[in-house]
Amino acid sequence: MSSPYVCHNCRWSPRYGLNYLRSTRSFSSSRSRHQTLKPATAPKPSPDVKHIRSNVQRYAQNCVERNYAGHAEYPSTILSLSEEARRLDYDLKTSPSRLKQLEKAIGKLSVATRQDPGSNETVQELADLKAEAQRLKDESHAMIERHSACIEEIHRLALSLPNLSSPKHLSATTPASSTTSTSIRKPLQNGRTTLGLIDFTSSATTTGWGWYYLINEGAMLEQALVQYALSVARRRGWKFVAPPSIVYSYIAEACGFQPRDQNNEKQIWSIEQTEIPLAAMYAGRDIDATSLPLKLVGASRCYRAEAGSRGVDTKGLYRVHEFTKVELFGWADNLDPSSPAHAKNPTSDALFAELLDIQIEILSALHLPCRVLEMPSTDLGASATRKRDIEALFPSRFRPQNPGASSIDPAAQHVESAWGEVTSASICTDYQSRRLATRVRGGAVKDSRFPHTVNGTAMAVPRVLAAILENGWDPERGVVVIPEVLRPWMDGMEIIGR
Repeated sequence: MSSPYVCHNCRWSPRYGLNYLRSTRSFSSSRSRHQTLKPATAPKPSPDVKHIRSNVQRYAQNCVERNYAGHAEYPSTILSLSEEARRLDYDLKTSPSRLKQLEKAIGKLSVATRQDPGSNETVQELADLKAEAQRLKDESHAMIERHSACIEEIHRLALSLPNLSSPKHLSATTPASSTTSTSIRKPLQNGRTTLGLIDFTSSATTTGWGWYYLINEGAMLEQALVQYALSVARRRGWKFVAPPSIVYSYIAEACGFQPRDQNNEKQIWSIEQTEIPLAAMYAGRDIDATSLPLKLVGASRCYRAEAGSRGVDTKGLYRVHEFTKVELFGWADNLDPSSPAHAKNPTSDALFAELLDIQIEILSALHLPCRVLEMPSTDLGASATRKRDIEALFPSRFRPQNPGASSIDPAAQHVESAWGEVTSASICTDYQSRRLATRVRGGAVKDSRFPHTVNGTAMAVPRVLAAILENGWDPERGVVVIPEVLRPWMDGMEIIGR
């Protein structure tokens, strides 16, 4: 049985604490929900089983397109189990009627047997009726158990399915095998830094490879990035929250954390996002419609396995096991597009656009060359219906197009290899709120509904830190130019270096 608690991005044991790292297998729907420890107050998920039954082929194809091919049979299984559950419902309604008839007949024969104990025919008939009544009771009990098993399996399978890719943008913005990009800023000059801001040697001794110490201006730069990201979000009306680091493992599952092994790699820790404790803030609660949209921003430490062979992507600060992150999370009302109230309330699409605008503002102010990508269906996590990433250009990641090419000639280098993800933004429709039992009540619509959720990265330190060090490098002076927006949190420093 799994531990009832999960750190943002690592397994946490109540006995051994955060340092106890337990190997966990990749997501498998074969694990029954009841195997995860849950308190009595745990929210009860409400998957949209009716919609799945009505769109079996669509959900099956969606699983294939989103790299959940092993789940493609679930929708048809859900339909079959639902039909079986309906038949059992009908049978369970007819059984009590027959049982009542038998009980009345047994009562009459019992009286007759007492009056005439010597009647063998009456005694035999009574025995036959009692046997039939017991058989009906046994069958009813078996049907009740089977019905419960069907319902539980239906819910388990339904909760295992990934969210549907956005139908509005499926052909254009979430294609199955391609991406589109929009440049924000052109690349700056290539450069490397040897300024003594990062210590990998000491961390290799204390913690292992993939960990690091930030020193002096490096540590200050991390804090400056966090404070700047928070200030931009707060200026736009996002409320600052300091979320807990530990959440129940079922909360992680409800938020759509379903890791998939790739190339037989194993997840050492559960990989989750800051969004999970923010999403859980309203788990099992009702939100007043007049308070929507709700917009939260939180900073925390995150932990990741970053499994895979050590290589160019795993050197330096690009892929590390521990990092600081600022996350944006929001709830928007889920109303019928034809409803008059719909036009008066910001939709999840509007909130999603605001997330992207915040990300672009932050990265542009940091003078980072970036591009925006509309992610294909194969790259969407379980909860997202649509996802956009922003990648920054890392000069150190340039790779020559041929072995004999100059390592300093940009024209001879493969630019595509130099891009690396620094932020992402997702719309999750009601996928998370259904699983966390978060409802909206009130407003112009009387019926309760499940709100839509959106989430996005405002700042992923240390990737952005690395991008600043590389793109801000001035080789003539041997310094890194600090972006103006960070200087208030850097004691007014304009450069790092001699």
